[in-house]
Amino acid sequence: MPTSRGILTPADVLERRIRRKLGRHLLLLGFERETNGALRLASASKDHIRDLHRLQRMDRLRKNADFLQGRGEELLGWFASGAEVDPHAIAPSLELIRAGTWQSDLFRMASLLWSVPVSQGYGRRMRYLVWDTSNNRLLGLIALGDPPFNLAARDSVIGWTSQERAERLVHVMDAFIVGAVPPYSFLLGGKLVACLIRSREVVQAFSRRYHNSVGVISGESKRASLVAVTTSSALGRSSLYNRLSLDGVRYFSRIGFTGGWGHFHVPDDLFEDMRRYLTLRRHAYARGYEFGDGPNWRLRSIRATLDLMGYDPDLLRHGVNREVFISWLASNGGEILSGERRRPDYSTLRRVSDIGALARERWMEPRALRDESFRQWHPTELLPLLDWRLISRRPITTGSQASNLTGHG
Repeated sequence: MPTSRGILTPADVLERRIRRKLGRHLLLLGFERETNGALRLASASKDHIRDLHRLQRMDRLRKNADFLQGRGEELLGWFASGAEVDPHAIAPSLELIRAGTWQSDLFRMASLLWSVPVSQGYGRRMRYLVWDTSNNRLLGLIALGDPPFNLAARDSVIGWTSQERAERLVHVMDAFIVGAVPPYSFLLGGKLVACLIRSREVVQAFSRRYHNSVGVISGESKRASLVAVTTSSALGRSSLYNRLSLDGVRYFSRIGFTGGWGHFHVPDDLFEDMRRYLTLRRHAYARGYEFGDGPNWRLRSIRATLDLMGYDPDLLRHGVNREVFISWLASNGGEILSGERRRPDYSTLRRVSDIGALARERWMEPRALRDESFRQWHPTELLPLLDWRLISRRPITTGSQASNLTGHG
């Protein structure tokens, strides 16, 4: 607001700009407003939810245009054509990748294919390329990161106190990228990739990297053991994780839904304006993400901005209720997290190769027999899905190729 002398401060000018941009953006996405200020979805269909994310995805592709132009053609060679895939020979392996490598570049490019843009993760991170060793081609992606500190569905299942959660959340990770790339996605490869999270190799890699890590604040060794991984669907109800089991072992279990709160409908450029606004208002959240803040930091920063500007916090309730799932890597994981047990039981875990063989027999081979269209796939078909200019001209995502790219169905 203007000062008593009628002069706008820099914060006032920025606030006006944020109000204009936010209003225009929400209208452009197609949100409707309730009389109480809350947002309303015009439709809860998966196609509509994809369309809500289209501008966000276009922006992500635009920012990566130089990278894709410089590295895309070379990296495209790691994607299989349908003719290179033998459904009876598919044999997955996991490669834990490091930043600054060509594998990291391949992960970056492949993650841009997701029809709903994916997070970059927070705090601890484990990113995997999933390879098909039968032809040395990319099968899919997995990325695990620090879980949200507050997740009602998870906390209700575990039944821990706030103090217990603060002490033991270190034993939990969140899968923020899970899925197969074409042509494996046409063969239900996303189910295979999701099952690989509950493997001995993932638990062992976590132990090597984080078991002896020291808390930034406490300065104490956490002795972390990975006993559970949470994830949530990107498009409302999930067709990927529901009833996901192999040979009598449940790999993910549904534990509820999110409340429909989030920040995907606040684009990056608008968020940067909000951070500058918080700086001018001398707010603590303006400092940026720091280790220990968790993935809710961005949401809290936006909420703080809206509060300072007098907006109803329901503006952050976008109404996309995502299904929440948990994978118990330790069969006594719930007891570990509630404090009843201290030693994880990993006796039911399988190796990646064994999971691959079971998934291939249950899902991939039967799908190949029912539908051989995957054989016509060629990696060059990915190029239109990585061009923001083509996506910007598409009136609505209708769920053909793009719907098969994300594992979070």
